[in-house]
Amino acid sequence: MKILGKSSFGKPIKVRIVGDADKAYAELVKIVEEEGKKGIKSSENQTLLRGIENAIGILRENLHYGIQLPKKQIPNKYIELYDVRNLWIIELPLYWRLVYTVKSTEVEVINLILDVYDHPGYDGVFHYKKK
Repeated sequence: MKILGKSSFGKPIKVRIVGDADKAYAELVKIVEEEGKKGIKSSENQTLLRGIENAIGILRENLHYGIQLPKKQIPNKYIELYDVRNLWIIELPLYWRLVYTVKSTEVEVINLILDVYDHPGYDGVFHYKKK
């Protein structure tokens, strides 16, 4: 999925959802559509989808929204799959997290949404432990 915006320095901003995040987003949209057909007007799925869509809207305007992880904390899977050199985390509703990276060329800026995690999944990938 692609969403366009324009950066403050004139380069177009593209927001792309890729890999597992794209699959999860498509599934979430499908679930929310089904809930709508059943007359469900409020659910955790709908809250999460609104949170993701809000984050996408912000990323069209602000390349560096959220918390940037130190380079040493970037999981190898992102480096290997996407050649990630920077990684950002956005907190979503219900303790979910959106993980993205920023890539730039002379022509455009691309925010790649790499994953969306629930809290235990996020803790596992980033090796955080409960106290």
